[in-house]
Amino acid sequence: MADQPILLFDGDCGFCSRSIEIAQHVIQPRVQFIPWQFADLAALNVTEDRADREVLWISAAGGNVYGGARALAAVLMSGRRRWWWLGIVLRLPPVSWVARVAYRAVAKNRHRLPGGTATCSLPAHARAKPDC
Repeated sequence: MADQPILLFDGDCGFCSRSIEIAQHVIQPRVQFIPWQFADLAALNVTEDRADREVLWISAAGGNVYGGARALAAVLMSGRRRWWWLGIVLRLPPVSWVARVAYRAVAKNRHRLPGGTATCSLPAHARAKPDC
């Protein structure tokens, strides 16, 4: 397992990639950001379907996998001190319930958001494979 937690995201999605860039700059979390397309999903105990559907946090100790809003809460909690409290709040009901619904709505519509492309709306198996 890695020394740091890993955050898997959709490297084919412009909205996702831009969100990661912003998080790296603003939140500065202690996590390795890896596009799931370049990760050894089997070694991380993650399916392609799940990685394509939601951002995934894989803990360094034990390899626990958290997805969606809970993964985003983990990113916040691993960032600079001023973001830690927001991560805690995102994990507490009823905020966690709202965060889960909001995350699903954003993930489902990411191709319509700034930076999103039609590729974002396609399942992984239907996307063009790179020629490398």
